[in-house]
Amino acid sequence: MSELMGLLSGDFLPKFLAGMVVNFEIAAIALVIGLALGLLLAAGRLSGGVVAAITVSIISLMRAAPTFVVMFFLLNAIPRDATLFGAPFALSGIMTVAVSLVPYSAAYVADAGVDTIRHLRAGSRHGALLFLPNITRAFFVLVMSSSAGAAIGVTEGITVILRQAEQLPALHDRLALFAIGIVMFGIPLQIAFALIGLIQRRVGRVAAKEPAEA
Repeated sequence: MSELMGLLSGDFLPKFLAGMVVNFEIAAIALVIGLALGLLLAAGRLSGGVVAAITVSIISLMRAAPTFVVMFFLLNAIPRDATLFGAPFALSGIMTVAVSLVPYSAAYVADAGVDTIRHLRAGSRHGALLFLPNITRAFFVLVMSSSAGAAIGVTEGITVILRQAEQLPALHDRLALFAIGIVMFGIPLQIAFALIGLIQRRVGRVAAKEPAEA
């Protein structure tokens, strides 16, 4: 236990917080790209005809794409010395993880975007506002999913915990560190999910009353 206390009293917390910043950075990049692509897919899905059928197939494939598979595909498919028009094109570790999360992000945004457009067409502004908590929820899911970066050496929160655990010789100290990591990583995210759920329920109740008031 003394080894664990010595570790926690050292630079573990600053390193962990810096790693969490990386988690949020990855999630933000994936969400921004997902918003741009997902809204285009939502518009295509509602356009009807062949375009809608193709778009639905694309969304289904993106929704089913395993993050680890996409991540390792990107890692091995793009050479480290790749260039585009003479400029370096190789993805950094952070960008590799972020892009691997784009299929989920874009598919989620497309689904939420379709509902939002339908609410707007029906004249339900409060129903359309559900898009915001939905996207916020997606962001925090992406934060959790960004821990996949540990598999390729990206120094995010989980990576910091794993590296610090390697320095502890005793199994009980490593387990205690993992438990601390779960608390530090999981509880803030669960609080965020609870707040988002509360907002969704309140906006949903207002939206359900809108047609009757119109």
